[in-house]
Amino acid sequence: MDDLSTHSAQSRRQHWMSVLARASFADLARLTEGIVLPEVDIIKPAEIGTLMVEGRAGGGGRRFNAGEATLTRCIVRDGEVLGYAYALGRDKAKALLCARLDALLQHERRSAEIMAQVVTPLAQAQSAATDLGSRRAAATKVEFFTMVRGDG
Repeated sequence: MDDLSTHSAQSRRQHWMSVLARASFADLARLTEGIVLPEVDIIKPAEIGTLMVEGRAGGGGRRFNAGEATLTRCIVRDGEVLGYAYALGRDKAKALLCARLDALLQHERRSAEIMAQVVTPLAQAQSAATDLGSRRAAATKVEFFTMVRGDG
């Protein structure tokens, strides 16, 4: 596999893992209802921990520790493929389901089906929610102007 196809595969995986991590368990369960998920070996059971959240002053300045967040992670094996999941919060069932979906999405024979039935609808809903939030924020924008006082 050359560098270009490796980068492309990595980008696709980053996309679906991001979408799965942001989804709620209820949405994931609803969208996977009719999908037969294969049995997997649990390499690292869903476990809860914390991670340090970093910020940047002004969005691009010096890093600072903003605080801690709760994170749940899980690792499964489906044949030769490892499925990983990292999700904010304490939902072990969601982490396990996301890890199973990650493993399944890496198999070419099932990837298109899972993308079409789960990842694409979730990504579209997340994009629509982001757009709605942006429009609501834009509606509250206030334009200020300054009048220059003439001294003279």
